[in-house]
Amino acid sequence: MLTLQNENLTLCVDPFGAQMMELGSKQGTQFLWNGDKQYWPDRAPVLFPYVARLTDGCYTLCGERYSMDIHGFAKDSVFTIEEQSSDSVTFCLRQTPETLRQYPFRFTSRVRYALRGWTVHVTYSVCNEDEKELPFGIGGHPGFRVPLTGSTGFEDYKLCFSQSCLPDRIGFTGDCYLNGQTECFPLEGGTTIRLRHELFDEDAIVLKNMARCVSLCSEKTGKSVTVAYPQMPYLGIWHMPHTDAPYVCIEPWASLPSRQDVVEELSCKSDLIHLAPGAKYENQWSITITEEKECMM
Repeated sequence: MLTLQNENLTLCVDPFGAQMMELGSKQGTQFLWNGDKQYWPDRAPVLFPYVARLTDGCYTLCGERYSMDIHGFAKDSVFTIEEQSSDSVTFCLRQTPETLRQYPFRFTSRVRYALRGWTVHVTYSVCNEDEKELPFGIGGHPGFRVPLTGSTGFEDYKLCFSQSCLPDRIGFTGDCYLNGQTECFPLEGGTTIRLRHELFDEDAIVLKNMARCVSLCSEKTGKSVTVAYPQMPYLGIWHMPHTDAPYVCIEPWASLPSRQDVVEELSCKSDLIHLAPGAKYENQWSITITEEKECMM
């Protein structure tokens, strides 16, 4: 486990999966979900080279069939440390015999965390080291504690987008595959989703055409978390369905899961990133902590 610190924040990161494990303020507040197995054992997995589920756990590529677990293999891989300072670290993952069995490409995938003020800057980069196009998905899956303080409850919190918007909700089957439908998902006042556990009874809410910044906050406390994802076209909001789980995941995604009953041909899936040989992809998003100031209204 590695610990990064600056004047405001402490971030603990595990090289296994390059996963954030703890995010705390100098006042002692812990913001990241604690991984309680009763609800969800992860904290903030990195999703690569696929986001969410593959139909039958498989895809095809040029007539060959490959198997891969939900959210790809990065979450189950040990990353090497390429660079480290007191307030930043860069993790690196390259192909191995195990990744090649699931995903027949040569690549370099990096995850960088850097603390600046009250913000954790997260940078994903992927280099195509192969002689053929590299199709992949990528995204974040951080969970945040709700409530953030003992004096508040889950339903005291809301998600407030940074500007008025009219998102579309991407349609999913009961087992979380794309069903080919979308529907308008109006926000309260054009900006707000009030949290209640029943929101997630049909699993994740996945949005597109939304504002690219959202805050988890409550009018009863000055503590909040803001996730900004300027380069991510999709946002997942989730906790374990049919539970009173005391967390919510705010998930910036660059791609989507498979279609219902379709074993996807990876080279043709339009929402994936298709990286040319020798090219590099980079995507940055951030988590900003507020201890005093009221949330966006």
